[in-house]
Amino acid sequence: MSKALKVSGFLGLTVMMGVGMYQNYLNATGAGTPAWLIGGHAHLGVLSILAIVLGFAIPAFGVTGSLEQVVSWTFILGQWGLPLVPWLAVGGGLTFLHPTAFLWGGLLMVSMLIMTWQAAVQTDTSLGGSGPEPAPADD
Repeated sequence: MSKALKVSGFLGLTVMMGVGMYQNYLNATGAGTPAWLIGGHAHLGVLSILAIVLGFAIPAFGVTGSLEQVVSWTFILGQWGLPLVPWLAVGGGLTFLHPTAFLWGGLLMVSMLIMTWQAAVQTDTSLGGSGPEPAPADD
């Protein structure tokens, strides 16, 4: 599943860069970039970077099985669903899609809450750390 996250992340960055080039074209021709296009572009970029990071974090935290599947697919669906809302709802005139932003955002939150829990319960040694805890500074 971490491979799916990495592939989705790099694909998302590629799409985001294509949208950025289109935005540049609009600006160069004097048409200007509509706000709905900018919002989706920004969300897809950030979420795609996070998908790649999550693709490395899942194995680092030892998340496996159905929990790994839930984290991966809730994130991937949110990664693509959230930016598509302004593009389709505003840009495409499909305004009935606006409320789905809460679904996509909720899926992203589920993924991040599971990983928050994983980060909280992991020990340093389970994450590849070694040696004793550092002593507090005396200064």
